[in-house]
Amino acid sequence: MPVHDLYQPVLDLMRGVARDIMMPRFRKLAADQFAEKSPGDFVTIVDRESEARLSEALGRLLPGARIIGEEAAAADPAIVDHVGDGVAWIIDPLDGTNNFTEGHSPFAIMIGLAVDGAREAGWIYDPVIDRIVHAARGRGCFIDGERVRARRSADGLPKAAIATYFMPADRQADVRRRAEGRLEIVDIPRCAGEQYPRLILGANDIALFERTHVWDHAAGALMLEEAGGTIARNDGAPYRLDVPGKGAIAANSPETWALAKAVLFD
Repeated sequence: MPVHDLYQPVLDLMRGVARDIMMPRFRKLAADQFAEKSPGDFVTIVDRESEARLSEALGRLLPGARIIGEEAAAADPAIVDHVGDGVAWIIDPLDGTNNFTEGHSPFAIMIGLAVDGAREAGWIYDPVIDRIVHAARGRGCFIDGERVRARRSADGLPKAAIATYFMPADRQADVRRRAEGRLEIVDIPRCAGEQYPRLILGANDIALFERTHVWDHAAGALMLEEAGGTIARNDGAPYRLDVPGKGAIAANSPETWALAKAVLFD
Protein backbone atom coordinates (compact mmCIF):
# COMPACT_ATOMS: atom_id res chain seq x y z
CA MET A 1 0.00 0.00 0.00
CA PRO A 2 1.47 3.43 -0.93
CA VAL A 3 2.40 5.62 2.02
CA HIS A 4 -0.12 8.33 1.08
CA ASP A 5 -2.92 5.75 1.26
CA LEU A 6 -1.98 4.93 4.86
CA TYR A 7 -2.59 8.39 6.31
CA GLN A 8 -6.31 8.14 7.03
CA PRO A 9 -6.43 4.48 8.15
CA VAL A 10 -3.63 5.09 10.67
CA LEU A 11 -5.23 8.30 11.93
CA ASP A 12 -8.60 6.58 12.31
CA LEU A 13 -6.90 3.80 14.26
CA MET A 14 -5.16 6.26 16.59
CA ARG A 15 -8.37 8.17 17.25
CA GLY A 16 -10.18 4.93 17.97
CA VAL A 17 -7.54 3.82 20.48
CA ALA A 18 -7.64 7.22 22.16
CA ARG A 19 -11.45 7.16 22.33
CA ASP A 20 -11.84 3.56 23.53
CA ILE A 21 -8.75 2.93 25.66
CA MET A 22 -6.90 6.08 26.57
CA MET A 23 -9.28 8.92 27.38
CA PRO A 24 -11.77 6.86 29.44
CA ARG A 25 -8.90 6.21 31.89
CA PHE A 26 -7.41 9.70 31.90
CA ARG A 27 -7.42 10.90 35.52
CA LYS A 28 -9.18 7.66 36.47
CA LEU A 29 -6.31 5.16 36.76
CA ALA A 30 -6.66 2.78 39.68
CA ALA A 31 -3.60 2.08 41.81
CA ASP A 32 -3.25 -1.41 40.32
CA GLN A 33 -3.33 -0.08 36.74
CA PHE A 34 0.18 1.42 36.64
CA ALA A 35 3.62 0.53 37.92
CA GLU A 36 7.27 1.52 37.60
CA LYS A 37 9.26 -0.30 34.90
CA SER A 38 12.38 1.38 36.28
CA PRO A 39 12.84 4.22 38.78
CA GLY A 40 10.74 7.16 37.58
CA ASP A 41 9.58 5.38 34.40
CA PHE A 42 5.97 4.20 34.51
CA VAL A 43 3.88 1.79 32.46
CA THR A 44 0.10 1.63 32.61
CA ILE A 45 -2.72 -0.61 31.49
CA VAL A 46 -3.29 2.01 28.78
CA ASP A 47 0.22 1.52 27.35
CA ARG A 48 -0.30 -2.23 27.13
CA GLU A 49 -3.86 -2.26 25.78
CA SER A 50 -3.13 0.53 23.28
CA GLU A 51 -0.04 -1.22 21.96
CA ALA A 52 -1.93 -4.50 21.58
CA ARG A 53 -4.69 -2.90 19.50
CA LEU A 54 -2.31 -0.77 17.44
CA SER A 55 -0.03 -3.73 16.72
CA GLU A 56 -2.86 -5.98 15.60
CA ALA A 57 -4.43 -3.36 13.32
CA LEU A 58 -1.16 -2.12 11.81
CA GLY A 59 -0.20 -5.71 11.09
CA ARG A 60 -3.36 -6.05 9.04
CA LEU A 61 -2.66 -2.82 7.15
CA LEU A 62 0.76 -4.04 6.00
CA PRO A 63 0.92 -7.83 6.28
CA GLY A 64 4.46 -9.01 6.86
CA ALA A 65 5.70 -5.77 8.41
CA ARG A 66 7.64 -6.00 11.64
CA ILE A 67 5.97 -4.52 14.71
CA ILE A 68 8.30 -2.76 17.15
CA GLY A 69 6.38 -1.44 20.13
CA GLU A 70 7.79 0.14 23.26
CA GLU A 71 6.23 -2.41 25.60
CA ALA A 72 7.13 -5.36 23.38
CA ALA A 73 10.72 -4.11 23.38
CA ALA A 74 10.65 -3.83 27.17
CA ALA A 75 9.85 -7.55 27.26
CA ASP A 76 12.26 -8.48 24.45
CA PRO A 77 14.88 -5.79 23.68
CA ALA A 78 16.23 -7.86 20.77
CA ILE A 79 13.32 -6.88 18.54
CA VAL A 80 14.86 -3.42 18.13
CA ASP A 81 17.97 -5.03 16.61
CA HIS A 82 15.89 -5.77 13.50
CA VAL A 83 14.53 -2.28 12.91
CA GLY A 84 16.71 -2.05 9.80
CA ASP A 85 15.31 -5.22 8.25
CA GLY A 86 12.51 -4.58 5.78
CA VAL A 87 9.28 -2.78 6.64
CA ALA A 88 8.66 -1.94 10.30
CA TRP A 89 5.93 -0.18 12.24
CA ILE A 90 7.38 1.57 15.29
CA ILE A 91 4.86 2.27 18.04
CA ASP A 92 4.82 4.40 21.16
CA PRO A 93 1.34 3.59 22.46
CA LEU A 94 1.35 6.31 25.13
CA ASP A 95 4.14 8.84 24.94
CA GLY A 96 4.22 10.96 28.08
CA THR A 97 3.12 8.13 30.35
CA ASN A 98 4.33 9.91 33.48
CA ASN A 99 2.19 12.95 32.59
CA PHE A 100 -0.78 10.65 32.03
CA THR A 101 -0.36 8.95 35.41
CA GLU A 102 -0.17 12.38 37.07
CA GLY A 103 -3.41 13.41 35.39
CA HIS A 104 -2.21 16.10 33.02
CA SER A 105 -1.17 16.54 29.41
CA PRO A 106 0.73 16.48 27.12
CA PHE A 107 0.68 12.86 26.06
CA ALA A 108 0.35 11.32 22.63
CA ILE A 109 0.22 8.24 20.45
CA MET A 110 3.18 8.01 18.06
CA ILE A 111 3.59 5.73 15.07
CA GLY A 112 6.48 5.59 12.65
CA LEU A 113 6.94 3.58 9.47
CA ALA A 114 10.46 2.58 8.43
CA VAL A 115 11.83 0.67 5.46
CA ASP A 116 15.30 -0.87 5.87
CA GLY A 117 15.94 1.52 8.76
CA ALA A 118 14.99 4.67 6.83
CA ARG A 119 12.13 6.76 8.23
CA GLU A 120 9.34 6.88 5.65
CA ALA A 121 6.25 8.19 7.47
CA GLY A 122 5.15 9.29 10.90
CA TRP A 123 2.02 10.16 12.86
CA ILE A 124 1.75 11.92 16.25
CA TYR A 125 -1.74 12.23 17.67
CA ASP A 126 -2.56 14.36 20.73
CA PRO A 127 -6.01 13.22 21.88
CA VAL A 128 -6.55 16.09 24.32
CA ILE A 129 -6.46 18.77 21.62
CA ASP A 130 -7.28 16.38 18.72
CA ARG A 131 -4.11 17.41 16.85
CA ILE A 132 -2.54 15.20 14.22
CA VAL A 133 0.99 15.82 12.97
CA HIS A 134 1.97 13.76 9.96
CA ALA A 135 4.90 13.50 7.59
CA ALA A 136 5.94 11.30 4.70
CA ARG A 137 9.41 11.32 3.21
CA GLY A 138 9.66 13.86 0.40
CA ARG A 139 6.05 14.99 0.86
CA GLY A 140 6.38 17.49 3.72
CA CYS A 141 5.05 17.86 7.24
CA PHE A 142 1.41 18.60 8.02
CA ILE A 143 -0.45 19.64 11.16
CA ASP A 144 -4.21 19.03 10.97
CA GLY A 145 -3.90 18.78 7.21
CA GLU A 146 -2.02 22.06 6.71
CA ARG A 147 1.55 21.96 5.46
CA VAL A 148 3.97 23.61 7.89
CA ARG A 149 7.56 24.81 7.92
CA ALA A 150 9.63 25.00 11.07
CA ARG A 151 10.10 28.52 12.38
CA ARG A 152 12.15 30.08 15.15
CA SER A 153 10.74 31.36 18.40
CA ALA A 154 9.56 34.93 18.56
CA ASP A 155 12.27 36.84 20.42
CA GLY A 156 15.25 36.71 22.73
CA LEU A 157 17.78 33.93 22.92
CA PRO A 158 17.09 30.63 21.14
CA LYS A 159 14.92 28.47 23.40
CA ALA A 160 16.45 25.10 24.21
CA ALA A 161 14.44 22.26 25.77
CA ILE A 162 17.08 20.11 27.44
CA ALA A 163 16.28 16.95 29.38
CA THR A 164 18.88 17.65 32.05
CA TYR A 165 17.37 15.20 34.54
CA PHE A 166 18.69 12.28 32.47
CA MET A 167 22.22 13.69 32.79
CA PRO A 168 24.83 13.21 35.53
CA ALA A 169 25.06 16.22 37.84
CA ASP A 170 28.41 17.37 36.42
CA ARG A 171 27.03 17.28 32.86
CA GLN A 172 23.93 19.24 33.91
CA ALA A 173 26.16 21.94 35.41
CA ASP A 174 28.33 22.02 32.28
CA VAL A 175 25.30 22.40 29.99
CA ARG A 176 23.92 25.27 32.02
CA ARG A 177 27.32 26.97 32.11
CA ARG A 178 27.74 26.64 28.35
CA ALA A 179 24.21 27.92 27.66
CA GLU A 180 24.54 31.02 29.82
CA GLY A 181 23.94 34.12 27.71
CA ARG A 182 23.62 32.11 24.48
CA LEU A 183 20.60 29.84 24.93
CA GLU A 184 17.51 30.09 27.11
CA ILE A 185 16.92 26.70 28.76
CA VAL A 186 13.19 26.04 28.96
CA ASP A 187 11.17 23.28 30.60
CA ILE A 188 10.66 20.07 28.66
CA PRO A 189 7.14 18.66 28.27
CA ARG A 190 8.29 15.11 29.20
CA CYS A 191 6.73 13.97 25.93
CA ALA A 192 8.60 13.69 22.63
CA GLY A 193 5.20 13.82 20.94
CA GLU A 194 4.99 17.42 22.12
CA GLN A 195 8.66 18.40 21.82
CA TYR A 196 8.77 17.88 18.05
CA PRO A 197 5.65 19.99 17.35
CA ARG A 198 7.07 22.74 19.56
CA LEU A 199 10.21 22.85 17.39
CA ILE A 200 8.11 23.09 14.24
CA LEU A 201 5.61 25.64 15.57
CA GLY A 202 8.20 28.06 16.96
CA ALA A 203 7.63 27.48 20.67
CA ASN A 204 11.18 26.10 21.02
CA ASP A 205 14.24 26.24 18.79
CA ILE A 206 16.38 23.37 20.08
CA ALA A 207 15.84 20.07 21.85
CA LEU A 208 18.66 18.03 23.34
CA PHE A 209 17.82 14.37 23.86
CA GLU A 210 19.92 12.07 26.02
CA ARG A 211 17.85 8.98 25.20
CA THR A 212 16.97 8.17 21.60
CA HIS A 213 14.73 5.11 21.69
CA VAL A 214 13.34 4.46 18.22
CA TRP A 215 9.71 4.70 19.39
CA ASP A 216 10.37 8.20 20.78
CA HIS A 217 11.92 9.59 17.60
CA ALA A 218 10.94 7.62 14.48
CA ALA A 219 7.91 9.80 13.78
CA GLY A 220 9.05 13.17 15.13
CA ALA A 221 12.51 13.19 13.57
CA LEU A 222 11.03 12.72 10.11
CA MET A 223 8.45 15.45 10.75
CA LEU A 224 11.14 17.89 11.80
CA GLU A 225 13.26 17.16 8.72
CA GLU A 226 10.27 17.43 6.38
CA ALA A 227 9.47 20.80 7.97
CA GLY A 228 13.01 22.06 7.26
CA GLY A 229 14.62 21.30 10.62
CA THR A 230 17.57 19.09 11.49
CA ILE A 231 18.31 16.22 13.81
CA ALA A 232 21.70 14.55 14.22
CA ARG A 233 23.83 12.91 16.87
CA ASN A 234 25.75 15.19 19.19
CA ASP A 235 28.90 14.73 17.09
CA GLY A 236 27.08 15.51 13.84
CA ALA A 237 26.59 11.91 12.71
CA PRO A 238 23.23 11.28 11.03
CA TYR A 239 20.43 10.05 13.25
CA ARG A 240 19.40 6.62 11.98
CA LEU A 241 17.02 4.17 13.56
CA ASP A 242 19.26 1.21 12.73
CA VAL A 243 22.48 2.69 14.14
CA PRO A 244 22.59 2.55 17.95
CA GLY A 245 23.82 5.60 19.78
CA LYS A 246 23.20 7.97 22.63
CA GLY A 247 22.14 11.56 22.42
CA ALA A 248 20.85 13.78 19.64
CA ILE A 249 20.33 17.46 18.93
CA ALA A 250 17.13 18.52 17.16
CA ALA A 251 16.66 22.07 15.89
CA ASN A 252 14.33 24.10 13.71
CA SER A 253 16.99 24.78 11.06
CA PRO A 254 20.50 23.65 10.08
CA GLU A 255 21.86 26.99 11.31
CA THR A 256 20.23 26.62 14.73
CA TRP A 257 21.49 23.04 14.92
CA ALA A 258 25.06 24.24 14.27
CA LEU A 259 24.69 26.88 16.98
CA ALA A 260 23.43 24.31 19.48
CA LYS A 261 26.35 21.97 18.78
CA ALA A 262 28.88 24.77 19.08
CA VAL A 263 27.44 25.98 22.36
CA LEU A 264 26.78 22.63 24.01
CA PHE A 265 29.59 20.40 22.72
CA ASP A 266 32.44 22.23 21.01
